Amino acid sequence: MNFGFSFFMGFRYWRARKANAFASFITLFAVSGIFLGVAALIVVSSVMNGLEGQLKNRILGAVPQLTLVHQTGFDDWQAQATFLQHHKQLQNDIVGVVPSATTQGMLQSSANIAAAQVLGVYPELEQGLSSIISHTYSSAFDALESGSYAIVLGSELARNLAVKTGDQIRILSGDGVVYSPLGPVPSQRKFTVAGVFEMGAQVDASVAYVHYQDARRLMRQDPHVISELRLYLTDPFNVANIAPLAIELLQQQGVDTTSRDWRADFGHLFAAVKMEKNMMSLMLSLIVAVAAFNIVSALVMMVVDKTTDVAVLKTQGLTTSAVMNIFIVQGSLNALLGLGLGTLIGVILTLNLNDILTTLGVSILGAGQTLPVQLSFIQLSVIIVGTLLITLVATIYPALRAAQVQPATALRYE
Repeated sequence: MNFGFSFFMGFRYWRARKANAFASFITLFAVSGIFLGVAALIVVSSVMNGLEGQLKNRILGAVPQLTLVHQTGFDDWQAQATFLQHHKQLQNDIVGVVPSATTQGMLQSSANIAAAQVLGVYPELEQGLSSIISHTYSSAFDALESGSYAIVLGSELARNLAVKTGDQIRILSGDGVVYSPLGPVPSQRKFTVAGVFEMGAQVDASVAYVHYQDARRLMRQDPHVISELRLYLTDPFNVANIAPLAIELLQQQGVDTTSRDWRADFGHLFAAVKMEKNMMSLMLSLIVAVAAFNIVSALVMMVVDKTTDVAVLKTQGLTTSAVMNIFIVQGSLNALLGLGLGTLIGVILTLNLNDILTTLGVSILGAGQTLPVQLSFIQLSVIIVGTLLITLVATIYPALRAAQVQPATALRYE
């Protein structure tokens, strides 16, 4: 009953025209601050999510996400791949398992030299798994046949080497080094450029693909032995949990393996993106925090204006908690108004951001490119709940001040 009365009084105070114009201005400023802060948080967080997702698809779709390594080679890699892929603990995490060979090499053309990660694959097994295939010009992956010594280069890598389809390059591999009286001699072989892929990310300048058996020959290893299994994951960011589990399950089958994953080469990049996203969210959250302080100021002024009313209500038997609830309700309604408008406008802007930018003639990423936007409902819920908590805490101090009003003192000169 007391809360119902408190809500009624708080709603009446909230709707009533403020006698103090300055208090009205501060209230408007507070509501506007919450509105702008929430809307900006939603838009910026969605864009950052989109950029992170785009990097995830472009980079982690081109490099090994998780590789299991057996020093002497898997005796039956198909059976072990099927075992992992269909195990109840991993069946929702693994999309596919294929053989892989990886070596760091120096690529030399007649014009230049560049370092790259050379990946050996079976093109027919990569279909439907690797995003590289759909980003390769002229179906160049079909030319990767055993013994053809064909290579598919990233677009930036091909530009650095100044080569085109049909040109030859020499690859020097750090694996398969032999020692001669003159010192260590790296393994090397000529490859013919079969085509170029373009992911629009830094892998274009650092990754090349060859046939699995050609890669093994380059490394001076048996081309028919499978010593690495490349796992395609539903969520590469969950690799820290999947890798030890996969190793443990294979050990139970009597297969000892080690693992390596994308974090060794690209973990710093995604850590930087995550830190940037967190810092942007923190800075925009400060807008909401400042608006919450303005709610405190507006409510304190309201308490001063309504001191006599509070004293009268207390003489009528209104409890201390009920008085507090009146001003908590009033402050919360201001917060809800700003939060509701901010959420509505933020979601609308997010869903139509690229159309709005096109209409305004603004191109942030360059001509023909659109901002990647990914609205996360979990993140949206966190923003809403966080804003409510901040503003609720902001109403406590003014409400306590109102509850401490002494009727005898307040009504002495009335």
